[in-house]
Amino acid sequence: MKSKHLKSTNLLGGICLSAVVVISGCASIPAPTEQIAVSKMAISNASSAGGNEFAPVPLKSAMEKLDSAERAVADDNNFLATQLAEQSQVDAQLSTATARAAKAQKAVSELQEGNRVLRQEIERKAQ
Repeated sequence: MKSKHLKSTNLLGGICLSAVVVISGCASIPAPTEQIAVSKMAISNASSAGGNEFAPVPLKSAMEKLDSAERAVADDNNFLATQLAEQSQVDAQLSTATARAAKAQKAVSELQEGNRVLRQEIERKAQ
């Protein structure tokens, strides 16, 4: 009987020790200043690429997540801040890629229209 009690006490002690290690590990996570800087640069790149015009939803999401990350740092929740800053970077990169793709598609459409006009002109002159 005593053996079962001892085993459950050891198990409970192990669980408590694990919880303390996890909690103290979270407390020692450094502020994600580098990740926040990378996210700010990604947002700047997205804006420069035309994210405001061609991909405003992911760009806005990136900005909101960056703001939330900065608030989390102020609240000493560096784990959450890191996650939000990383998500912000990904959203900004999506905005950049979407904007560049939209610009490329617009350029293709303009070239196709130019080709169509040239063909019409050639056909008109050939008659």
